[in-house]
Amino acid sequence: MIQLNFDIKRHKLKNGLEVLTIHKDTQIAAINVGIKIGALYEKMNEKGISHFIEHLLFKGTDTRNDEKLNSDLESLGGEYNAYTDYDVTVYTISCLAEEIHNAVEILGDMIINSSFDDEEIEKERGVILSEIKTSKDDIEDLSFKCVNKTAFEKSALKYEVTGIEKNVKSFKREELFNYYKENYTPKNSIVSFVSPLSHDDAIKLIEKYFGIWSGDEKEKCEIILEDNKEIIEIGYKKDIEQSTIVYLFTFNGLKKEYELPLRILNHRLGESSNSLLFREIRENRGLAYDIYTHLEITKNIKTLYIYTAVSGENVEEAKESIDETIKNIVDGKIEFGDRDLEIMKKVHKTAVISTLEDSSELCNYILHQALEDEDIFEFIEDMHRLNELDKRKIKEVSKLVLKSPTVHILKSEDN
Repeated sequence: MIQLNFDIKRHKLKNGLEVLTIHKDTQIAAINVGIKIGALYEKMNEKGISHFIEHLLFKGTDTRNDEKLNSDLESLGGEYNAYTDYDVTVYTISCLAEEIHNAVEILGDMIINSSFDDEEIEKERGVILSEIKTSKDDIEDLSFKCVNKTAFEKSALKYEVTGIEKNVKSFKREELFNYYKENYTPKNSIVSFVSPLSHDDAIKLIEKYFGIWSGDEKEKCEIILEDNKEIIEIGYKKDIEQSTIVYLFTFNGLKKEYELPLRILNHRLGESSNSLLFREIRENRGLAYDIYTHLEITKNIKTLYIYTAVSGENVEEAKESIDETIKNIVDGKIEFGDRDLEIMKKVHKTAVISTLEDSSELCNYILHQALEDEDIFEFIEDMHRLNELDKRKIKEVSKLVLKSPTVHILKSEDN
């Protein structure tokens, strides 16, 4: 049984901000702020604006210029970061517990009082355009972009979080600042806070620096949930040493009861270095150095990818081998036994304990569970479900998910 080394309390400030204080006996504290805005909610002329704003929050506030802000962040002696995803933008700080008052004050200043200086906007515009260009040169990144573009017509997943180059070049300060003011509001955000402070002291600290935050939750545009197209597409690029193969499966509407069996299936299929695909493609046939799967299950995104890179002459054999492995799972020729479940229990328990031990990981996990309106203690329920799981569910979910893929193959123009 997993021993919990923390306790959680939910709060709501007068301004509507939801706060989760996590009391833990730790020397490392962490605070995360999640803003419920990302690429899924952007209109076509806004593609990339959430990511642009995330960059700008590190470039100065009404009372701190870029240099002062980043000097103060560095002075914490910990780690600070941010990331924009399809459905959320998250800001994180982890530091010594003795620095947590300073960390909360700085993060509050960034979130509430960002200045959007014209000169800094132009600097970051160049940085983001360079980021977009670099991602085109990364063959792995490019391959995932290509399969998404092939798979979807209307879904926001068709576009990268970094946005459309044309938009990034044209965003004006007024557009960026207005979008920030409309979406960066307490009613559209959640704070998770791990520290050795009591719940009362923790919420007083958050209230001190976030209580002045104001604004309502803006009505968001409708999210389009689109199934991938069943298609095989071949693209070409100059001067690449290997060809890539990417499969994409979507499973919108999959019932909650099948999520855990799908995680087990995914782990056995391609998540470990002893997975079915790794053993077949690399160990048995020597076609690739690496092959892996990537599974995402959130409220608005349900995708499973398979990725590998092979030499041009081995593309067909590699694809046939992947297809055969998938077919053998769906047809029941490859079965999932008690050993698979026992391994998955250990994998899950290891992951949970690692998360519980690390303040940053725990803070991030709690935040995302809250953002998804999921049970914060779902990991405990998953342990019970693993013990009671009917292995037939794994075969059932394979039939539901491993069908009608989008396949994109990227080859060298020189071949």
